[in-house]
Amino acid sequence: MDSGGRPSVSGSSAERDEAHVRRRMGRIGAAAAARAAAAVAHGRAIARRIRQTPPPPGPFRPEFWRSPLRGPWLTSVFGLMLLIGIPLLFVTGLLSYAAYNPGLSPLNDKTPDKGVLGFYLFSWPTHPYWLYRLTQGVHVTLGVVLVPVLLAKLWSVIPKLFEWLPVRSVAHGLERLSLLMLVGGVIFEFVTGILNIQLYYVFPGSFYRLHFYGAWVFIAAFVVHVCLKLGRMTSALRSRSLSAELRTDLAHTRPEPPDPDGLVAAAPAPATMTRRGAVGMVGAGSLLFLVVTAGQSIGGWLRGTALLAPHNRDPGSGPNSFQINKSAAAVGVTPAVVGPTWRLEIHGHGPARVFTREQLLTMPQHAAALPIACVEGWSTDDQHWSGLRLADLAALAGMPDAGSVLVESLQPAGSFTKVVLRGNQVHDPRALLALRVNGADLSLDHGYPARVIVPANPGVNNTKWVHRLTFRT
Repeated sequence: MDSGGRPSVSGSSAERDEAHVRRRMGRIGAAAAARAAAAVAHGRAIARRIRQTPPPPGPFRPEFWRSPLRGPWLTSVFGLMLLIGIPLLFVTGLLSYAAYNPGLSPLNDKTPDKGVLGFYLFSWPTHPYWLYRLTQGVHVTLGVVLVPVLLAKLWSVIPKLFEWLPVRSVAHGLERLSLLMLVGGVIFEFVTGILNIQLYYVFPGSFYRLHFYGAWVFIAAFVVHVCLKLGRMTSALRSRSLSAELRTDLAHTRPEPPDPDGLVAAAPAPATMTRRGAVGMVGAGSLLFLVVTAGQSIGGWLRGTALLAPHNRDPGSGPNSFQINKSAAAVGVTPAVVGPTWRLEIHGHGPARVFTREQLLTMPQHAAALPIACVEGWSTDDQHWSGLRLADLAALAGMPDAGSVLVESLQPAGSFTKVVLRGNQVHDPRALLALRVNGADLSLDHGYPARVIVPANPGVNNTKWVHRLTFRT
C-alpha cells in the first residue's frame, strides 16, 4: 500500500520482469541445447565417415598380413619368454647401477636427477667377490640372448602397430600410447645396450643416464601391458597343447581361429613353416647368441667362443695379458707422468703423507685373487694382485676407521677419473692399492704405477694410475 492507501504496482511489475527473464533464458537454453545436440550429431557423422573411410594401401589393410602362423598362441609363447626374461634383465640392471654406490658421492652418480627412482639403493657389498661379475654378466648376456625372442614377438604383433584407425576412443588412445612406449622403450634399451657393449655407443648424452631413464619408461609400459594382456595370454596358452604343436608337421599347420585382437591373418597364405619351426628357429638364435657372448663373462675355455665380445680379443702373452677397457694412450696417460717423479699422496687426519713407488714396495705387501668386471659384461679370470691394503693406508693417514676414500687418477679427463669408495670397501682385507699383478709390475695399460682393486667393484671404479687417496669420516 502507498501512503494514500492505494495498492502498490511495484510487486506485479517485478513479477512480470522475472517471468520475462525466465522465458528469455528458456529460449536461450533451448537454443544452446539445440546447438549442442547438432554439434554432437555432426561429430558422430564425422566419426562415422572416418570409420567408413577405407584404410590406406599397404600394411594398414588386414589382408596385407598373410602369415598363417600369427595368432594369440604363438604370440603368447614368445610373450611368456619375455615375461620371464625381462624382469630379470631389469633387476640386474638396477643392481648394476647400485654397484657404483651412487648415493655415496656425486662423483659416483651419473644420474643425479633420478629423484624417487633411486629408492632401492643400498650399500654395495664386497662379498662374494665375484658378485658384480655375476650380476652384470647375467644382465648383458641375457639382454643379447633375448634379442631373437624380442624380434619374434614384434613380428607376431606387428599388424597391431598398423591397425586402422590408429585411435578410436580415449581408452583406445591410451592403450596405443602404452604400446608405443612399450615398443619404443624396448627398442631403445636393447639398441643402446648392444651398442655400448660393442663399444660403438653413438647416442648423444651419457649412456648411464639414457639407459637408466629408458629402462624405467620401458618397465612402466611393460607392467601396464602385462596387466592388460595377462588374462588373454593365459587363455591363449591353454587353447593349444605345446606338445601337440611341436608334433604338427607342415601339411597339418593351420591358422588359429579368428581372435578379437586381430592377430590372425584375414586372408592367410599357405604355411611355409610350422609353429614348431618358428619356435625352434628363435630358440636356436638365442642359443647361438648365448654361445658367442657368455664366454666373455664365464671365462676359461669358453672365452674363445665369445665372438661378439670386443674384449675377448687375445690381449697377448705375459703376466699382464688380460683385458683392459681403455689403454693409457687412449685416455692421455703418457709414460712421462708416471715416471720417476710420480708420487702417491695420502690425505686424512694431519699432514699429507707422500711416497715414491719404491717406498711403497718396501712396506708389507698383501695379495688377493680378484677379477675385473665391467659394465659391458666382460670380465677377466681371477688375477693375482699384490700391494698395500687400503685399510693400512687409512691407518697411515691417521684414520683407521675411515668411512670412505676419494681416489684420484692421473687420467686427465673422463667420467671416472675420481671415484669414492665406501667404508666396507676400504676395510675389506682384499681391497688393495695394487702395485703388481701375477708376479710382475703393472703394465702402463693396467694402471702403472698403482691402481685400486676392490672385490665385487665395477671395473671403472677400480681406478688406474692413482696419485692421491683422501680418507674421510
